Amino acid sequence: MSTGRSDPAALARLVAGAQRGDRLAMDELLTVLAPYVGRICGPVALQDGDDAAQEALIAVFRHIRQVREPAALFGWVRVIAVREAVRLAEQRQRTVPAELSEVPAPGDPELAQDIGDVLRRLSPEHRAVLVLRHVEGLDEQEVARVLAVPLGTVRSRLFRARTSFRRAWGGAGR
Repeated sequence: MSTGRSDPAALARLVAGAQRGDRLAMDELLTVLAPYVGRICGPVALQDGDDAAQEALIAVFRHIRQVREPAALFGWVRVIAVREAVRLAEQRQRTVPAELSEVPAPGDPELAQDIGDVLRRLSPEHRAVLVLRHVEGLDEQEVARVLAVPLGTVRSRLFRARTSFRRAWGGAGR
């Protein structure tokens, strides 16, 4: 069975199977979710993106029975992925200085490196709001719900993140 976000009935069957303990359904579900989780965790956790994605998928596996509505699966997973990415990025900032890592950008490796360098200068919270707003396309209220912070906090983080990104981008010679 091959499914994704485009087939809600197949996704619902996978969720139901995973909740019953069907290992094949859980494996298929994790296969469907892994790229999505990676796209969220990578830009937020940077060099720890793979670890954050793995931690997020483990949390999904452990708590899949909490999903009441399969249509809400991706929103539920998004919250977990952002939480794990921010947690690991903050932990990393406290323990070791950030090293250069690549952030994927279509077609232009130099641009990807420049974007990665600029993103590394932002805090994990600022990277999270930028990813949720500009990569995931959520509105500010949805970002607030995902991050479990007030709307005003999202707006101020977005303002600061955009300002910092622009300032750093200008210094990157672009």
